[in-house]
Amino acid sequence: MKLHPFVSTVAALRFENSFNPYVDRCEVYDRRDAPRCRAASLSAMVNRATEDSIDAIWVGRDLGYRGGRRTGLALTDDIHIARHAERWKLVAERLTIGAAVAERTAAVIWDILDQIELNVFLWNVFPLHPHHQNEPFTNRQHNTKERKAGEEILSMLFCLLRPARIIAIGNDAAASAKYVSGGIPVTCVRHPSYGGQGQFLRQMGDLYDIRHRNGLL
Repeated sequence: MKLHPFVSTVAALRFENSFNPYVDRCEVYDRRDAPRCRAASLSAMVNRATEDSIDAIWVGRDLGYRGGRRTGLALTDDIHIARHAERWKLVAERLTIGAAVAERTAAVIWDILDQIELNVFLWNVFPLHPHHQNEPFTNRQHNTKERKAGEEILSMLFCLLRPARIIAIGNDAAASAKYVSGGIPVTCVRHPSYGGQGQFLRQMGDLYDIRHRNGLL
């Protein structure tokens, strides 16, 4: 299939010590067709998202090695890839070999998403997986050059989807989202990692008027 121009732009990004899941293949865990399938799935989601109104874009910081590196989908791990596709009336299957890998942040994000029917698009400031040199299965924070490139992509996405609001997950994501929001309201919530899960759930519960099933809200 022909990729959406937005996805082609993301696929063209190249940075040292960063894995681009739409063109790079992990020789340890990826299926042979994984990069092509990740790009095609993201392209299909972008196409669907442009056809309907979007309540919010949830913005994280970077793809993680246990999540988006494997799935090509922000804030989504192997466990939740099919559910992510289903939200856009699409079908997606796991693109990695071996046991399915869970990511803690993705689990908390999807605990909330599974209680929301509104259209929510997931993204990151830096849409690739940044890792430490010679350590592909680690996470590092994107650098200034990567942030600037990511903010250009983020601005493109905001203009393309025109969400009613932006929900930034963590202070780093909030800073970039506010910088390129173009007047779209930005709300910052606590990142669920490093002890922030309870506060994140409460804040998201307030934003979407939901009650967490485990009583944390």
